[in-house]
Amino acid sequence: MDKKREEIYYRLLEKMTDSMTDPENFAHDQYIGVLSEIADLFRISKIVTEFYKTVSQEKIGDGEIVVDLDKEKDSKVILRKRFVTKTMAVVKATLYAAKDEAPLPEDELASLDILTRAMLSFISRNRLQNAVEQLGFYDESGYPNLRSFKRFLEKANENGGLYGYTAGCFNLKNFTLINQEIGREKADVAMKNYISLISSLAGYDSVVCRMGSDNFVLVFRNERTKKIIDALSGMPVSYDKKKDKRVLLSANAGFFRIPEGYVYKNHNVIMEKIVSTAMMARQNEKTLTLFYEEDFSDITARNVQFLDKMSNAIDKGEFRVFYQPKIDIRTGNIIGAEALCRWFCDGKVIMPEEFIPQLEQSLEICRLDYYMLDMVCRDIRRWLVEGRKAIKISVNLSRKHLVDADLIDHIMEIIDKHEVPHRYIEIEMMEPSTDFGFNNLKKLVASLQEEGVYTAVDDFGKGYSSLNLIREIPWNVLKIDRSFLPLDTDKKNSTRSLIYSNVVAMARDLGIECITVGIETAKQIETLRNCRCYFAQGFVFDEPLPVSKFEKKLENPHYKIP
Repeated sequence: MDKKREEIYYRLLEKMTDSMTDPENFAHDQYIGVLSEIADLFRISKIVTEFYKTVSQEKIGDGEIVVDLDKEKDSKVILRKRFVTKTMAVVKATLYAAKDEAPLPEDELASLDILTRAMLSFISRNRLQNAVEQLGFYDESGYPNLRSFKRFLEKANENGGLYGYTAGCFNLKNFTLINQEIGREKADVAMKNYISLISSLAGYDSVVCRMGSDNFVLVFRNERTKKIIDALSGMPVSYDKKKDKRVLLSANAGFFRIPEGYVYKNHNVIMEKIVSTAMMARQNEKTLTLFYEEDFSDITARNVQFLDKMSNAIDKGEFRVFYQPKIDIRTGNIIGAEALCRWFCDGKVIMPEEFIPQLEQSLEICRLDYYMLDMVCRDIRRWLVEGRKAIKISVNLSRKHLVDADLIDHIMEIIDKHEVPHRYIEIEMMEPSTDFGFNNLKKLVASLQEEGVYTAVDDFGKGYSSLNLIREIPWNVLKIDRSFLPLDTDKKNSTRSLIYSNVVAMARDLGIECITVGIETAKQIETLRNCRCYFAQGFVFDEPLPVSKFEKKLENPHYKIP
């Protein structure tokens, strides 16, 4: 190699070395330029590089193959190098020369070998960095994850601060129902298209990240707020372009507009604000979106204090069981009862609607549910010992229990501890909000029925219960909410009347016992009778009764039917 070519060689080697010590500032165009200089120096006509994440992927050819340079179609291999990293990634380079090109001298071939090794080291670092980026900052479905959210906030804070940005958290509405209606695969396509739409509206200087399931967080410039809220309020999204099929997606969202002078501590502070605000938005029936206010912090603090107070209330026995009878409208006889909770605190009776929604935001609701089941089993055992009439009692369990892998064991442990015959217990559950919960609910119902414990689907018709709930799960009892009942002024052929009568008929045909709750008038009893729904529960018969009054009622378990 002559002196001039030797100078070029060492300059190229220095460039390649610099690229490995500062890979972030080594642009792709610069890299191609280095390869072109190598090709000119050693009369190379073509360079092909390959990258495989594993040796197994190399064997099946599942990798990234790039033709970095191609000057001559008719070429021959002059050098082939293969490098396996410590992480078992494989990097390969193949160098070609024109077929009529003379072989390289030994010293030039050795110099080219060194340059090729340097090139492979750079490629492995560069492409492994991309792989680490994908693994660390994206989930398995390709969505940016919470690490991406954190990184975006930190970079934005370093580059001038977060003033001018809005952070948000949103949850897709009724996505479980959409999953059931169009199938998981198509629902995933719809969600991906929806998030892509929101990302494009948020702009390049934003980020939309998935927390898990159908929950997302995002950061965007304030001026794009209206477009984001409009999209979250409801947008038709395609899930099958060939058949031109679309679904309407919307979301509940909580936002925090970052104020001027905001001091960024960590992403958790912002997460706490937007997540708590999003939860309030989900509970607010008047709006889909809410913006964080400082008063919300006080509300959150009060909720924490409330949960502490409730936890102590269980230990003090402040929660008591009330029983509301279930009636056979043909005979007037009591055929069962629902166990309902009342909180006696500081001389006052606190009704469930005042504390259950707050408990549902934590797993404390599960502790209360188990406490209620335990108290019911104590009462039934005492009735049996005293020779009283024992009837089937239904106990409500929150959907929060569905994350418990040992739920069936915990339920049966309480029942069997008090030696209560299983036929006297009925477990009521509402429709779960996720596919994961739906599958767990199916398993729970099947397991309870194997144990001889009755199961009931609660509040059917109150929310967004789908027919899949009774089609796929073999319930014993279907509890129809009063919102499904025809109004007293409705005619027999009205839409509401037809829907109610057909739901009752369907349940009867499926062999599911049907009971309508919230009955308050004689007219409603007549409607039940006409539709052949013979079991009812409501104030027209009795309000929820304390144990002592309910026991007296059991001594003469008969009501006069209006």
